[in-house]
Amino acid sequence: METMTKVAQKIQLVDGTFSPSEAQDVITSLIDQKINFHKLQRLAWCEGNRDADTYYPDHRIHELEEEKKVAKEFISSIRNAGLELRINGVLEISLV
Repeated sequence: METMTKVAQKIQLVDGTFSPSEAQDVITSLIDQKINFHKLQRLAWCEGNRDADTYYPDHRIHELEEEKKVAKEFISSIRNAGLELRINGVLEISLV
């Protein structure tokens, strides 16, 4: 059996300066993908068990929808100021 030497990994998802419109597209796309993941997770849990406990995916979907609203408001204020945004999105993966 191969010995595991690497216990963590970082993936640079986003790194750059963006106009408000570009930043809105990037952030919305990332959040929407995560929302879709939880919707599919919820659907899979309910297949064959309509009484499945879907609290976690339901809660995360709600949280992510709220985060999307917060991001939209923030970016709107930046747009009104005529500024650009820097986004640094790193996905950190580690063993549990």
